[in-house]
Amino acid sequence: MTLAARALDFGFRGHTVGRALDCALEAGEVVCLLGPNGSGKSTLMRTLLGLQPRLAGAVTLEGRGLDQWGTAERARRLAYVPQAADSYFDFSLRETVEMGRTAHRGVFASPGRRDREIAANALERLGIAGLADRPIHAVSGSKRQLTLIARALATEARYLMMNEPTANLNYGNQSRVLDEVARLKAAGIGVLVSTHHPEHAFRIADRVLLLAAGSLRAQGPTLETLTSQALSALYGRPIEVASVRLADGSVQRVCVPSPAG
Repeated sequence: MTLAARALDFGFRGHTVGRALDCALEAGEVVCLLGPNGSGKSTLMRTLLGLQPRLAGAVTLEGRGLDQWGTAERARRLAYVPQAADSYFDFSLRETVEMGRTAHRGVFASPGRRDREIAANALERLGIAGLADRPIHAVSGSKRQLTLIARALATEARYLMMNEPTANLNYGNQSRVLDEVARLKAAGIGVLVSTHHPEHAFRIADRVLLLAAGSLRAQGPTLETLTSQALSALYGRPIEVASVRLADGSVQRVCVPSPAG
């Protein structure tokens, strides 16, 4: 099972952000999308989800054109964690996460027992079950971000797009989210994660996509693709990739930008 783009032009009417892009996300793999601000990461994700019309080329989901799927069918297979979201209503965290079940039960149907169980489990997995009855505006920005991730988990989608999911999270919650991504992979879910942290890609990603000015500068297996040379070119300043041996004997890759000259 695959979500794929072929010769994809994406952007807005009168303004093309990226051209002729080829990429794919397989079930049971994690792909990290890296690139500087303004490179087109969010626009690409929204286009792959069908939230934004493609300008040219094709997006296919499990071998069928994305526009051949009904709205509810597509929503049961694709889920999105935005970088940030505001609500005009003060829903509780529990109610917000239960909204992730809408594609399974219909817009106007009330959550059933299974919907409530799945939502409660998602809140527990993200460590915010104790806040379930709090209004979403009464919790910190980091807890709201974890709630959006829990909502996406509640969809039980086969493919998950996460747009900078660790932004504004403290180190502990960043680690919690990365652990959850690893569990999703083990469960056969395909996850595309946009991030500004190459170390996160080293930790969780099977493959990486390096995007700049709407163009894929490189893509491939993480360890082979995320080199000092590739990262320096991507971000426009020298970045060294080094290996650090941890206390348990394992080796972790880290990135160190060179001081400004």
